Amino acid sequence: MAGRFPQGSDGGARKADVGDGGGIRTFPFPVERSVCGVGMQIAPMGPDRTWRADAPPDRVHRIEFHIVMLLDGGPLRHMIDFTEYEATAGDVLWIRPGQVHRFSRGSEYRGTVLTMQPGFLPRAAVEATGLYRYDRPPLTRPGPAQLAALRAASDQLRREYEDTATLPLSLHTAVLRHSLTAFLLRLAHLTAGTGDSARPADDSTFTLFREAVERDFATNHSVSAYADALGYSRRTLARAVGAATGETPKAFIDKRVVLEAERLLAHTELPIGRVGAAVGFPDPANFSKFFQQHTETAPAAFRAEHRLSLIQITEPKTQTRI
Repeated sequence: MAGRFPQGSDGGARKADVGDGGGIRTFPFPVERSVCGVGMQIAPMGPDRTWRADAPPDRVHRIEFHIVMLLDGGPLRHMIDFTEYEATAGDVLWIRPGQVHRFSRGSEYRGTVLTMQPGFLPRAAVEATGLYRYDRPPLTRPGPAQLAALRAASDQLRREYEDTATLPLSLHTAVLRHSLTAFLLRLAHLTAGTGDSARPADDSTFTLFREAVERDFATNHSVSAYADALGYSRRTLARAVGAATGETPKAFIDKRVVLEAERLLAHTELPIGRVGAAVGFPDPANFSKFFQQHTETAPAAFRAEHRLSLIQITEPKTQTRI
């Protein structure tokens, strides 16, 4: 099915495009739209497919699930966490849970879209496929042979997804998990940097730390507290985080706090003091000092700069190539 995905709306900048005053709208995985209620969906992109009726997708929002778009059309522009990616036929866009993104008005999203609920794959598959490697680029441009293999894996996954008659639900779900893992392993190989080959793909220590930070970063900025909660020494945690990301645990925590602050500053009307409180800084002065130390920009200046760029997009930005 060709056409626009999801449905766009009128042009022109609107205040709602930069989020609602109380925060960024977040939408859960639409289980009710999955075949047999499984934790994934795969289908053609088309004008009749949206996340939900009250979620205009050309406004910034975040989702609690993965989106992988294997594109047959373009060019199109898609904003993901302050970077606008230009993609075309044969490219793959991977948006991970929690990332703030926006579909572009007037662009034709044609191809295949895969959505997946966190928890659908077992931990070993999550680690092997790098599901939560936010350091990897959202846009991938596979070569001809790689693209053909991805399309074949995608077609096989879709056939399994739509075949609800030949297996009981438990086996159907198990087959889907295996087929999905095969597709994601191919995609992960393309998105991984050259330095990733030396890093362990199944580092559970880092995975547990990342999950803990994602859950608690707004209230806990202490490396020692995370290490104690997870039952590791600080040295063990430092080795695991360094091997997976090249960063210290403290830098990893701070980067997550800064990203959330940037999202709230750019996409909501929350007062700067409330933004600081939302990421664990009850004292506005301490938040401003922390934010400026890590971004070299005051919170108010960051908000002004990015609010203007997000509302008044009139010309294509520099293309991002992977």
